[in-house]
Amino acid sequence: MKKRFTEEQIIGFLREAEAGMPVAQLCRKYAFSEASYYLWRN
Repeated sequence: MKKRFTEEQIIGFLREAEAGMPVAQLCRKYAFSEASYYLWRN
């Protein structure tokens, strides 16, 4: 199964959220769901 985002990309998304970007805005910018974000964060 091919993943859409690499581990490095996911880490970058999480760091952007930690830096203060709202999760909803981050999800729209990179086209993934908020549910995916919260799964990755865990």
